[in-house]
Amino acid sequence: MSGHIESHGMSMVRGREAMVERVRRSGVTDSRILEAMAVVPRERFVHPDHAGEAYDDRPLPIGEGQTISAPDMVARMAEALALAPDDDVLEVGAGTGYAAAVLSLCAGRVVAIERHPALAGRARELLAELGHDNVEVRNADGTRGAPDRAPFDAVSVAAMADDIPRALLDQLAPGGRLVCPVGTAGAGQLVRVHNGRREHLMPVAFVPLTSDQ
Repeated sequence: MSGHIESHGMSMVRGREAMVERVRRSGVTDSRILEAMAVVPRERFVHPDHAGEAYDDRPLPIGEGQTISAPDMVARMAEALALAPDDDVLEVGAGTGYAAAVLSLCAGRVVAIERHPALAGRARELLAELGHDNVEVRNADGTRGAPDRAPFDAVSVAAMADDIPRALLDQLAPGGRLVCPVGTAGAGQLVRVHNGRREHLMPVAFVPLTSDQ
């Protein structure tokens, strides 16, 4: 039995190494992001039925009709935030917490918001278990942000918005960066906002951003 577990663990390590190399070849150059992705066990954040696919370059279901973003997308969004080691980060659409774990190793503090209670609970458990003690997980409406913790140096939105919620823009610190997919019917553009200017980075497909409002 122990040999099977050890073999499974080595398979995951090799898968993680191959994923990081693939992300590097895709053009991501921030060494801190690559190093973070090399140590965060992505297989822990997906549904157990999909653990063997954890390092494939595609989104995977995590329950509640939600998905964990493809590794390449997690890396590209993190790099677009141009994080500094002491940055305060807001993540909207945390799912089970994988991107929050990566962000937490590249920044100072992370507030991760997930509106589905079961996913927020899972994220909280996993991040605590894996030692990401600079992440606070909130079960709330992400479109409202976290005004009590604002301003944020970086805001990452992992769901498709018709337009960027005003509350999130208002919670950006001067010089802060926000990355959000903007579009309809699940398809659109990844938009970065910096110093009031909007830049379209790439075409993307995401689950829709929903609000209680």
